[in-house]
Amino acid sequence: MNSSYSIKNTLGSSRIKDERYLFNLDTTLMGALLLLCGIGLIVLYSATSGEMAAITRQSIRFGIGFVALIFLAQIPSKQLSNWSPWLYIAGLVLLFVVLAIGYSGKGAQRWLDLGVFRFQPSEVMKIFLPMMVAWYFRDKHMPPTLWQIFIALILVAIPAGLIVRQPDLGTAVLIVLSGLFVIFLAGIAWRLLMIFGGLVLACMPLLWFYLHDYQRQRVLTLLNPESDPLGTGYHIIQSKIAIGSGGVYGKGWLNGTQSQLDFIPERSTDFIFAVFSEEFGFLGVAFLLFLYAFIVMRGLSIAVRAQDTYSRLLAGSLSLSFFAYFVVNIGMVSGLLPVVGVPLPLISYGGTSAVTIMAAFGILMSINSHRKLLSP
Repeated sequence: MNSSYSIKNTLGSSRIKDERYLFNLDTTLMGALLLLCGIGLIVLYSATSGEMAAITRQSIRFGIGFVALIFLAQIPSKQLSNWSPWLYIAGLVLLFVVLAIGYSGKGAQRWLDLGVFRFQPSEVMKIFLPMMVAWYFRDKHMPPTLWQIFIALILVAIPAGLIVRQPDLGTAVLIVLSGLFVIFLAGIAWRLLMIFGGLVLACMPLLWFYLHDYQRQRVLTLLNPESDPLGTGYHIIQSKIAIGSGGVYGKGWLNGTQSQLDFIPERSTDFIFAVFSEEFGFLGVAFLLFLYAFIVMRGLSIAVRAQDTYSRLLAGSLSLSFFAYFVVNIGMVSGLLPVVGVPLPLISYGGTSAVTIMAAFGILMSINSHRKLLSP
């Protein structure tokens, strides 16, 4: 009698626990993401001079992103692991389709036009690639062997090469980083890491001859933007003027002269950080960087507490990739890195990027929720 009651009580507790965590999103992380999206809409309103159509479209994209986040948060990480190779293959197919019949714009063939909307398949590879590499390492002994690292690098190189062909060097770099983060977190020996780093540095001069003319010009502009202040150096010069003129407290929302007088090119997309810096100043930038850092640390905390190799590697890679996104954009806008066309995550105007980032955080929340379901 007591045994029967105990079994029923245990099963009942299990059902209650499942129901409790069915929609148990990480409220702290969700709040930080909502705050970041809110800041993005406020800055976008200023960057577009109050164009409500752009605000509406971006709000819809954020809404779609949050729906994707909530949906993915309910899928167990084991199921995501099973899907990983098929999603990776589907992503490669889409990249081949883009090269064959993709929509061209601004000198690049990066989009698929589905009539209702356009999207960049390269963006979804920011998720599919680390999922695939994490899946490959899921049942391997750590640290990985040299042969296993070689196979993982091939998995990274294939989509990166297809994206470079579009051409989209900035996204290709981020794709490579997402895969390398998985390899690094898998426990690659420091000796091998130093060897690979040395080889990359040794090959850098050779890479120069394979760059397009405009990509070479971007590197030269980084070194000396004043050499062509009204041409290739215009973006960086105006951006740095806007950032510096913000001072400590900023000029105030909608009061940025560089942005409102249309001196900053691409001010709603790649260079929106310059608009934010001018209007909110050093204190605003410090708060934004703190918010980004908090989100990254929250993601890494989920990775540390994950209960299997696949989840740990994937959560760590997604968190570090998000870190790379905003570091590359801010470095680019500040004149510390070449202009590579990388948007500021959840701040810049754009659809595929915002939805992809939200989907990544949905996977992080899935890993966190799954851990809670397994814990006693």
